[in-house]
Amino acid sequence: MKKQYIRALIISTISILCYYNSFNCGFVFDDISAIKENRDLRPHTPWKNVFFNDFWGTAIHKEQSHKSYRPLCVITFRLNYYLQQLDPYGYHIVNVLLHTAVSLLYLKMCSMFLPDLPSFIASVLFTVHPIHTEAVTGVVGRAETLSSVFFLSAFIFYVNAAKNKNKVGWQSLSMTVICIISAMLCKEQGITMTAICAVYEVFVRQKIRLNDLMQLLKWILNGKPIKNTWPSEATKRLCVLTVSTIALLFLRILIMGAKLPIFTRFDNPASAAASPTRQLSYHYLISLNSWLLLFPCDLCCDWTMGSVPLISSFIDPRNISTIILYLTLITLAHAALNCNNKQKEVVIIMGLAFMVFPFLPASNIFFPVGFVIAERVLYMPSMGFCILVAYGWFHLYMNRFRKLSWIGLTILLFFHGVKTYRRNWDWETEYTLFMAGLRVNQRNAKLFNNVGHALESQGKFHEALQFFNKAVSVQQDDIGAHINVGRTYNHLNMFKEAEEAYLKAKSLLPKAKPGQSYQARIAPNHLNVFLNLANLIAKNETRLEEADLLYRQAISMRADYTQAYINRGDVLLKLNRTKEAQEVYEQALFYDSNNPDIYYNLGVVFLEQGKASQALAYLDKALEYDPEHEQALLNSAILLQELGRVELRKLARERLLKLLQKDVNNERVHFNLGMLAMDDRDISGAENWFRKAIEIKPDFRSALFNLALLLADDHRPLEAAPFLNQLVKYHPDHVKGLILLGDIYINNIKDLDAAENCYRRILELEPENIQGVHNLCVVYVERGLLESAEECLKKAHKLAPKEDYVLRHLTIVRNRIALTKKNGVQSSSEQTNHV
Repeated sequence: MKKQYIRALIISTISILCYYNSFNCGFVFDDISAIKENRDLRPHTPWKNVFFNDFWGTAIHKEQSHKSYRPLCVITFRLNYYLQQLDPYGYHIVNVLLHTAVSLLYLKMCSMFLPDLPSFIASVLFTVHPIHTEAVTGVVGRAETLSSVFFLSAFIFYVNAAKNKNKVGWQSLSMTVICIISAMLCKEQGITMTAICAVYEVFVRQKIRLNDLMQLLKWILNGKPIKNTWPSEATKRLCVLTVSTIALLFLRILIMGAKLPIFTRFDNPASAAASPTRQLSYHYLISLNSWLLLFPCDLCCDWTMGSVPLISSFIDPRNISTIILYLTLITLAHAALNCNNKQKEVVIIMGLAFMVFPFLPASNIFFPVGFVIAERVLYMPSMGFCILVAYGWFHLYMNRFRKLSWIGLTILLFFHGVKTYRRNWDWETEYTLFMAGLRVNQRNAKLFNNVGHALESQGKFHEALQFFNKAVSVQQDDIGAHINVGRTYNHLNMFKEAEEAYLKAKSLLPKAKPGQSYQARIAPNHLNVFLNLANLIAKNETRLEEADLLYRQAISMRADYTQAYINRGDVLLKLNRTKEAQEVYEQALFYDSNNPDIYYNLGVVFLEQGKASQALAYLDKALEYDPEHEQALLNSAILLQELGRVELRKLARERLLKLLQKDVNNERVHFNLGMLAMDDRDISGAENWFRKAIEIKPDFRSALFNLALLLADDHRPLEAAPFLNQLVKYHPDHVKGLILLGDIYINNIKDLDAAENCYRRILELEPENIQGVHNLCVVYVERGLLESAEECLKKAHKLAPKEDYVLRHLTIVRNRIALTKKNGVQSSSEQTNHV
């Protein structure tokens, strides 16, 4: 018992040592879609969504869904998000702990039919094998590790159920079924445990040999009655496994809507090839997976597209590796069924079962999958592989090769451990991951594209363009690569080149055939060419109708293409066709009723129509589906404030403060908090918020003016003046700011030249601005130029004959002129009140 604990401790330590550096890795590759962009992880999303959506957060009934139904795994991601939000550290810790748990369960499983030493060696080899880095270090690989916990638990429970010859073992059998269901709800491969349990029952527990199978076949063919030597308990257990398998498969098909996911020829080129190329390539890929288990030297995160050239001929030398693989498997199976060594027979049978059955769903034999090779799917099959390797090593160890076997094993484990540790660093960032892939695989355009994406996210557009162009050269018909080239040209403001790249991508789309639907033939991401091209064209307001046509074309190809509806609605708003925009957004809601962006855009439509209450309802609806929606938070808060109702200000403030927690440097949030403070007559609070907004954005027009106005109204005009000067420096056309600044120059600073400059600037901008004309007249009065002031006020009166204050001041000036003429002295002791 003590020895078992020591071995468990050793395996746990080795696991953590091999993978502890993965704690510093970020979210990369598929993690972005499964974690960062998956709304199902957010606390505000209803828990039920996890059970109606696929692994990536897409409704599983939708055509673009990946059909990967793994709700238990998504729940663990959701719990991670609840604790760490988007800090990858906690996610990686959970993955390493799960791998450690799998390694310990694997040790327990191996000890059921292997001697202590080889079972321990198999566990150590499994723990350090480099093929597992994608499953452990890649966060989405949790589907494999979590599923394996239930996968191995199911087998252990089944062995316990079958150990008593005279009992079915219903309790353990029930736990087996529960664990299989749980494993399947983490990763589809989990269902293959039913086949492994059946193999264990038939060949290990009931000791059926090849001769027995041959005899059974003869009896069936000859119509003879079968001898009743089979225990009824075993029959009941196998019936439970069979019924469970059928029921689970039926439910899985039901959940998928009886439709397989749609993959393009870029995802799995062999699936789009004709016979015999398709079959030859599929079987060669199985041998290539086996090679990666044997020699995990050249590992790559992505093996799609042209990574593995197709085998189109029977004389292709790569077919030899396929033949060798199948001959090896057949030889092992034959040796196991005709072996006189009972332990050897059990080990080989179970090793083959654990290696072959979990791989079948990814083998393309029963249905095509969305990848060429995916190293993470070898996580479970490697269990059988490690059993066979460890037993082979033990055979050498027991046959006078002890020193040599230990030396070989030590070297193998050392190099595997070092390879695993170093491979973890490849997953540190997207750039390091895809560059590591390119060192292994130069035929995959997707890798070049992904390096380009990583550089693009860092703002290194020139470097990104080089990789996107390389992707085009590697795979000239890669629509996505041309889209990437166009988008990068757009970032570089090379709009003509961007449009040419988009048009090239558009020309590569499949052409419609009579009676054939676009929907099953064009991948949604390829339709992005219409959106990107339309977005580019829409920058030119004279081409908005052309952009609208492209959006409509995309929608005609996929009626559920919600992003096209959203973008088309934006263009219609620019065209002032708000009613049509409203109809387009409502159509989008029909296909995606949970999309907060659509509700937000409908709110904008109603704002454009001047319907504040309807706008607020839609903005609130957007926040119901995504409480973190920044635009909806900001605009709804502004709308709540503008409604002028005291009871709504608290909610507006809460939403703005929530935005401030997300981004403390958002100047608009500071400004609107200042406006709310002004509504509450909190002068010091408003001043503080306005000042912070200006610190962040020194040319913030509204914040500068409102702060200056606040200070002037608070009898602090000299403090207001610097902000007004800052305002007119950045915005020399700000008429109200110039008027207020001129007033301060006259009344407080007594700088008539500066005041006159302000008013003359106003009249340059707006020659008929009555306030500018009148205040210039005041300057003349202050200077004692009464005749000039009189002419100026006449002009002001002519511009605004209904303004009493102008006429009143004109009368005052005329009286003063008359008085000075009467006295013969021009006086400037009296002053006109300034308005």
